[in-house]
Amino acid sequence: MNSAPGSEIYIGLMSGTSLDGVDVAIVDFAEFPPLLLHTSTTSYTESIRRRLRQLCQSQSTSLAELYSLDVELGELYAGVVNQALETASLDRNRIAALGSHGQTISHSPDGAVAFTAQIGDPARLATRCGITTVADFRRKDIALGGQGAPLAPAFHRFLFHSGNEDRAVINIGGIANITWLPADQDAAMLGFDTGPGNTLLDYWIEKHRSQPFDDGGDWARGGRVIDSLLDEMIAAEKYFASKAPKSTGTEYFGPDWLAGYLREQHDARDVQATLLELTTHTIADAISGLPSAAVKCFVCGGGAHNRFLLERLRHLLPQCGVTTTASLGLDPNYVEAVAFAWLARERLNLRNGNIPEVTRARRGTILGAIYTGE
Repeated sequence: MNSAPGSEIYIGLMSGTSLDGVDVAIVDFAEFPPLLLHTSTTSYTESIRRRLRQLCQSQSTSLAELYSLDVELGELYAGVVNQALETASLDRNRIAALGSHGQTISHSPDGAVAFTAQIGDPARLATRCGITTVADFRRKDIALGGQGAPLAPAFHRFLFHSGNEDRAVINIGGIANITWLPADQDAAMLGFDTGPGNTLLDYWIEKHRSQPFDDGGDWARGGRVIDSLLDEMIAAEKYFASKAPKSTGTEYFGPDWLAGYLREQHDARDVQATLLELTTHTIADAISGLPSAAVKCFVCGGGAHNRFLLERLRHLLPQCGVTTTASLGLDPNYVEAVAFAWLARERLNLRNGNIPEVTRARRGTILGAIYTGE
C-alpha cells in the first residue's frame, strides 16, 4: 500500500527528549488552519523509559540493546497509529503518509564528526501500519553542514506567522527552543535551542521524590532559588552565550552536567527551584536578545503545563504577554506531532523542509526518507 493519491490527511508522531512517550496527531491539511481529526498520547513503559534514559545519559550500550530498542519503539509506534485510526474511525487508505520523528538518543552536530541519531524502526512502522512512512528528517540537514535542529520552525512559520505582530514560539520539552517569526516576511526568522527545558527538572524530582515530573511546578514553587548556583551555571556554560544557529540535547544537559555544579550540599527542593529558574532565565535571555523587543510569546510542549514555570516566564518577560499555542488554536501538547505530519507532507510534495538560516545548512533541502507501506 502506498500513499493515498490526492489525500491531504497525514499522521504525525513525536517522541521528545523528555522520554515520556509518543504523541500522535491525525491532521487534514485540506483546510487552513489544518483540521485535527485525532490526537492522543501513549506513555512509554517504565522499562522502555529507563533503558532509553540510560542510553541517552551514558551514551554507551551494546548493539543488541540499541537495535532491540529500535524495534520495540517501531512496534510501539505502529500500535499507537493503528489504535488512533481505529479510535478516529478512519480507513488507512485515506492517509497520504505518516511522519515519524523517532526517539532522539544522541545529538552532536558540533562534534569532530557531526551526527544525530533517532530510533523507532520506520520500516517496521510502515509495514505494520500499511502506510507510507517518512522518517530520518534530520540527517540530510547535518550532511549539508546544518545542526539538524530545530526543524519545527518551518511549520511554525506555516501556521503561526502573523503580518500584524512579531511572535515567538517557545517549545519546552526536555530541551527548550524558540522560533522568532517577524511580522515582516522579508526579514530572516530565527530558531534555536536555548538550553535545558524539563530534562533537569524531571531528573531531579525523580531522583529525590520518585516522581516522573514536577506537576504544575509545585515542588519547585516551595523551594528557594540558590542565587550563587544559578549565577554560576549561567556564567560558566558557554552554550548560553553562544550565537545561533545552535542546538543541543539531553546527553549534554544531563546528570553529569548538573553534578559538576553541585559541589556543596543543598536542599533538594531549593535545587529544583534553581533549575526551574535556569530554564526560565535562559529562555527569557534568548527572547530578550531577539531583533524585536515587542514580541508575543506562545508556549508549547510539556512545559506549557508547568504553571509555576509559566508564571516565572511572565514575570521575566512582562512585555511579551506569555500564553500558550492554545490561544492560536493548537493544543500545546501536539504542536510537534502536527509539525511532523506537515514535514511528511512537504516531503511527498518535494518541498524543502529545513530553513538554512535556522539550521546553518548550506542550502534548503528536501528532508526525510520514504518507506512504502505494505
